[in-house]
Amino acid sequence: MTQLSQLALSVQLPDDETFDSFIGQPNHSVLVQLTSFIRQNKVETEQHENHSLALFSQLPHSFYLFGLAGVGKSHLLHACNNLAAQLKKTSVCLSCSELKQLPIEVLDGLEQIDFICLDDIELIAGDVQWQQAIFDLYNRAIENESCLIITGSEAINKLGITLPDLVSRIGWGYIEQVKPLDDDDKTLAIQHRARQRGLMISDEATRFLLNRSSRDMTSLIQTLDILDKASIREQRKVTIPFIKEILNIS
Repeated sequence: MTQLSQLALSVQLPDDETFDSFIGQPNHSVLVQLTSFIRQNKVETEQHENHSLALFSQLPHSFYLFGLAGVGKSHLLHACNNLAAQLKKTSVCLSCSELKQLPIEVLDGLEQIDFICLDDIELIAGDVQWQQAIFDLYNRAIENESCLIITGSEAINKLGITLPDLVSRIGWGYIEQVKPLDDDDKTLAIQHRARQRGLMISDEATRFLLNRSSRDMTSLIQTLDILDKASIREQRKVTIPFIKEILNIS
């Protein structure tokens, strides 16, 4: 089995992290641009198969998303993968935290995939070897008419990446900032994700959860998962007393 096959088999995407489940008016333009990027590149790839190479080559081949931890960048990458699957395109979503523990040869062949998603690129900022490997992957992807979607914690020129060519390549593509949600949007997002699980949580209980736990969306969704499993196990509704008991909040 090739390294690419082994890597693909190890990746499991959450099927509830879609564009429809990404709530938040501040990031509406991000959703529009990102979905358009995927759909447009699908269409242009098909046109290229019908000999429209010039039009395809004019499209940016990368999309860079940046923002604070917990604003939903990983959710958006998973949403990209889910949309690509709906469009009958291949995709893969990889975390740089896992990649940097592996030999760089694990990237060999990834350019064969239509949409390559790399999460948390800031984690390889101090590793020249990995920076070069991702730069080389980018070039192979362009030659193969594939696309990269990358996330980072800050604007690409502020990450501390020391390979100028990689910074330049990513800068050629689309760039969007993912903004934090306010409490109203967080309430809507939590309740939406709860409904996807068949779980009902009141406004009062949601506000209590917001005020008494970590406030970034990644932590809030992880907490919701804990409450969901506990609710099923104990056959109880998610109320404030239940939240206090399960999360050991006084």
